[in-house]
Amino acid sequence: MSARVAIIGAGPAGLMAGIAAAEAGADAIVTEQLDRPAAKLLATGGGRCNFTNMLRPEEFMARFGRQGRFMQPALAGLDPRGLRDFLTGLGLASYVAEGGGVYPVGDRAGDVRDALLGRCRELGVEIRCGVCAEALLFDESLPPGLRGVRTSTKERSAQRPSLVENQEISASAVVIACGGQSYPDLGGTGGGYDLAAQAGHTILQPVAALVALRVREEWLCQCAGVSLQSRVWIDLPGRSRRGQTGDVLITHRGLSGPAVLDLSSEVSELLGRGGRESVPLRLEVCAGVGKAQWKERLEGWRRHEGRRRLEILLAQHLPARLAELFCRQAGCLGTLASQAPADKAQALAEMLSALSLEVSGTEGFASAMVTRGGVSLRQVDPRTLQSRLLRGLFFAGEVLDLDGPCGGYNLQWAFSSGRLAGLSAAHTRDSRPVAL
Repeated sequence: MSARVAIIGAGPAGLMAGIAAAEAGADAIVTEQLDRPAAKLLATGGGRCNFTNMLRPEEFMARFGRQGRFMQPALAGLDPRGLRDFLTGLGLASYVAEGGGVYPVGDRAGDVRDALLGRCRELGVEIRCGVCAEALLFDESLPPGLRGVRTSTKERSAQRPSLVENQEISASAVVIACGGQSYPDLGGTGGGYDLAAQAGHTILQPVAALVALRVREEWLCQCAGVSLQSRVWIDLPGRSRRGQTGDVLITHRGLSGPAVLDLSSEVSELLGRGGRESVPLRLEVCAGVGKAQWKERLEGWRRHEGRRRLEILLAQHLPARLAELFCRQAGCLGTLASQAPADKAQALAEMLSALSLEVSGTEGFASAMVTRGGVSLRQVDPRTLQSRLLRGLFFAGEVLDLDGPCGGYNLQWAFSSGRLAGLSAAHTRDSRPVAL
């Protein structure tokens, strides 16, 4: 097999790279280790596929932290509005939800996949599923470059799936777009890291990101299923108390929900690369209601609602199960508001305003939405997404050490980086940044 551009991974980044390369006049082959393309895309947003967010580019990049500026050239070529227009041109209408998230009309991730695959068919992009990329093939030029990739094809047998003969794909350029380690059942095996390492690239230790957290306070998990509008932050020196505000879901093992997921990447990094056994969190149970306000409420209840039990009064602001649980932990369950000892009322106010929790771990890559870590950005040219170490090698999407919060940010990065990598790969022989 041969093509000017070989793309590893048929997710949103890989499919977009194939489309961009073909639109630039290059023939492209996309390989996918699973037996179907875009499996992970179908699971995004609970199957609804929040594929971008309509923030301005500067705000968008800021959501990716200190490395967000790396994505500027890719966003310049395909920003959120451009992505919506591109999909509209493929017949896929979309709408903007509250908070700026953009979804396909119909709320079906499969519609996004079908639009991409349809465009690939129109352009003649070849997609080969059940094909695993094993190794990069190098030429003998100085400086060395690529001549393709070696693959193994899965035997299509349900009884005994196995890898059969190796094949070579000759290509002037290779785009690694096979994601990170999140959702291994949907293709997140981390194989792209091995390929990048073959070219000498540094791989920052991957950790699970946008993932539920496990806490040591088992008593809280008695209220699994309860959702709150809360603020949560990492309780360590140098960390901002601003944290994340939004929905927090109590689970059977800890915490989840958008606010927790957005904070989880930092927590996971502290547990992984930071080598910590646990990470302390604080939870402001009702976002924006601090200790002074809770004390004021408790005093008001004592004066004006004295004959009512504290857990009943607290249930005006919290789900009843949780109100009862907090009163039990503070030692005032069943206590009338007028009879609550000062120390118990103080303990309850402190718990509600800054509940102390200890994170012992995460739910891991099996349920993580994205990966933090991967191919170091220092060794990749942001203008083209070409390797600074090996001519003809490009990267796109989650395989790079760049991740954002919930809300369509990571999918936009996949599409934008896929487009830039595909265009650049199509012009590999020019060895110049692509004019976008």
